[in-house]
Amino acid sequence: MIRTFMKQMMATVLSFLLIFSAVPGEAAGQQPAPPGPSGQGAPLSGEELQQILAPIALYPDALVAQILGAATFPDQVAGASDWLHQNKGLTGSALTKAVDAQQWDPSVKALTQFPSVLDNLAGNLSWTSTLGEAYHTQAADVMSAVQVLRAKAQAAGNLKSGSQITVVQQAPQVIVIQPTNPQVVYVPTYNPTVVYGTPYVTPGYSTAAVVTTAVVAFGVGIAVGAAMSNSWGYSYWNCNWHGGTVVYHSSGYYGNSAWHGGYYGSSATAYGPNGVAKAGNAYNPSTGTYARGASTSTAYGSQKVGQAYNPNTGAYAATHQSSNAYGSYGSSVASKNGNTAYTQHQTTSAGSVGTVQTSEGGKGVAASGAYGNNAAAGQTANGDKYAAANGNVYKNTGSGWNQTQGTPKSTSSSAASHGYGGQEKSSGSSAFGGGGGGGWQSRQESARGSASRGGRR
Repeated sequence: MIRTFMKQMMATVLSFLLIFSAVPGEAAGQQPAPPGPSGQGAPLSGEELQQILAPIALYPDALVAQILGAATFPDQVAGASDWLHQNKGLTGSALTKAVDAQQWDPSVKALTQFPSVLDNLAGNLSWTSTLGEAYHTQAADVMSAVQVLRAKAQAAGNLKSGSQITVVQQAPQVIVIQPTNPQVVYVPTYNPTVVYGTPYVTPGYSTAAVVTTAVVAFGVGIAVGAAMSNSWGYSYWNCNWHGGTVVYHSSGYYGNSAWHGGYYGSSATAYGPNGVAKAGNAYNPSTGTYARGASTSTAYGSQKVGQAYNPNTGAYAATHQSSNAYGSYGSSVASKNGNTAYTQHQTTSAGSVGTVQTSEGGKGVAASGAYGNNAAAGQTANGDKYAAANGNVYKNTGSGWNQTQGTPKSTSSSAASHGYGGQEKSSGSSAFGGGGGGGWQSRQESARGSASRGGRR
């Protein structure tokens, strides 16, 4: 049993390390695979498109245009949202200058002026990626679906001109929405299940983001004057309802050209007198997986961090690995369906140690010394304990410790006297302790810290 348990524990540790040794390399150090043929199936119907577009169809035209463009870059949306939260102190011209220096698509840069909208896209990545794919592959159909939704909201009495927006019936099939004050943009909030008169449930869109009001409401207006002069500013975006496309700088704009079922991503490498640094991100539309990673290498050692998230399955993982002249070290975290596992390892000239802990209560540690000594201890989720040292194996299923393999020992040399049977302390620095310094608490936080988004996404 102990062998089975330890094999499972070490397999878990190794699988996490192998997964993440590949993720940063693919995301940061290599070019993504070229786009392949479309694998997304039949085009979405008008009804399906209306469901997807229901949360944004009543936004001002230029904001709709920015959202449709940015949705074709969901990885950049997630990164920009993180960046914005980390730079909350930037406002006005300082913010626009800092955003302008980023490598994001203009549509993503434009949305930094509307943090609530950007957060909504980043918090609903499955919906965002579906929206982006729909626009890039069915642009005219998407624009038509927006107009159908606007007509329904108007017929239901929920889309009217006011101090925040001006609604104009430009043609029988075209309703234009513009800010009443061109310098101030109000982002509407409404419930898609009631505002159109026909209930719409948007796949992949969190119900937590849906307001309860049946009418269109508005928050604080966003002054867009500071960004007007930027090439990606609000005034450069619009919707060509007659041509069926987003307009950017007076030309049709379709967003990310990689939206045909293939992988895409970006990477950057910097060389200096002391070493090299790499960073990048990638997205797989076929599986919905986002990944990003970074690495540094100097004469003193190397470090790698990686993160992956699939909003469709809820799977999330992150890792931080490092090495120097004294050894190698690392920690990882992975979760799915509410279950989380944390691992860490260390190898030096004195030997190696690896540990794992799960949110269900399973935990274990295995170590080997420089001279061939080895030991392991573990506890399953149901409380059964196992221990091994140099070929001797012990178990405790609630009735005390019993040796199951190896040479029998005297009472004074029992597993308990060697520390294998001791009860866990409520505090302290044990590798399995719930609190205190040096234990799993600090290691878990370290692993989480290597990822700037805890599964948002």
